[in-house]
Amino acid sequence: MIEVIDLYKSFSHQEVLQGINLRVEEGQILALIGGSGKGKSVLLKLIIGLIKPDKGKILIDDQDISKLRRRSLKQLKERLGIVFQGGALFDFLTVFENIAFPLREKTRMKASQIRDIVLAELARVGLSGSENKYPAEISGGMKKRVALARCLVMKPEIVLFDEPTTGLDPLIGKAIHNLIRECQRNLNFTAIIVTHDIPAIFPMVDRVAMLYNGKIRAAGTPGEIENTKDPVIHQFIHGELEGPISIT
Repeated sequence: MIEVIDLYKSFSHQEVLQGINLRVEEGQILALIGGSGKGKSVLLKLIIGLIKPDKGKILIDDQDISKLRRRSLKQLKERLGIVFQGGALFDFLTVFENIAFPLREKTRMKASQIRDIVLAELARVGLSGSENKYPAEISGGMKKRVALARCLVMKPEIVLFDEPTTGLDPLIGKAIHNLIRECQRNLNFTAIIVTHDIPAIFPMVDRVAMLYNGKIRAAGTPGEIENTKDPVIHQFIHGELEGPISIT
């Protein structure tokens, strides 16, 4: 379970997050939506411990990650995975080597064990037979699948996705969303997906939260968010105006 309590973060005196409160139950997928450059990716980096908050708490199973000592934080981070927007693959490594990388760096598994795990993850994401290709030789959608497989080899309990379908056409994007949902059902990890694919993402997630003006404007089921009477959220989702909207 992830719980964010009264979280603040600024950069160069610019307030990005201004009192975030958010809760994601174990085994749920939450879509985090909102305008570009409004702090969604910053929130992910805070949750995974890449940066520290100015104020507030980030609880993972009741442990405040901002208060943990280095060793305890390292142990907690091993339970988390992140799939970056661009995939962050190593261009000089093959698909196999990219996926095997965290296993080689963080475990003492034998080469045969690593090979079995990597090939199984390739099969899970529908890329069997692609292990000897380099990132430059595969499509954008395939790169997203490789990034997901690399994340899943470590069996994370929590996975954070930073716009996993950026740069993909709607059909391929939908396939990636379906793959994420299928993997989540099989592995039962908790997930937060930062996305602009709305309302296309709604059938794939359990809950939706909208970040607006540094705060969570609303959080609820996809149906509740899609049918909201809040004019700001309605305009953002549907691109329609329902009367005058104040942006203050």
